[in-house]
Amino acid sequence: MGTTKSEIYTDEQNKLAVQLKAIAHPARIAILQELIKTNACICGDLVEELGLAQATISQHLKELKNAGLIQGTIEGASVCYCIEPNAWNNLQKDLNGLFSSYKNINSCC
Repeated sequence: MGTTKSEIYTDEQNKLAVQLKAIAHPARIAILQELIKTNACICGDLVEELGLAQATISQHLKELKNAGLIQGTIEGASVCYCIEPNAWNNLQKDLNGLFSSYKNINSCC
């Protein structure tokens, strides 16, 4: 999204767009699914689980963290990641609201 036009949208629209852009990659979806399945902080297991290079995993984790969807804590030399529960619940609520706002009345096109 261009930075010059984002001001014409609401904060909620911009936030949702950032979060959806962050999860719009199959590797990031796989990372989120692994974090959800594990239901705990994951430190280094993602490389073995997903079969991607550490640098690739790190870049995807960075994007998910920048969007606020995951959180990380430093434990020694490694960073452990897990789902950020408030952001996850808000994203679910926002998407439910978006999808439920459509009423199919067959009067279009």
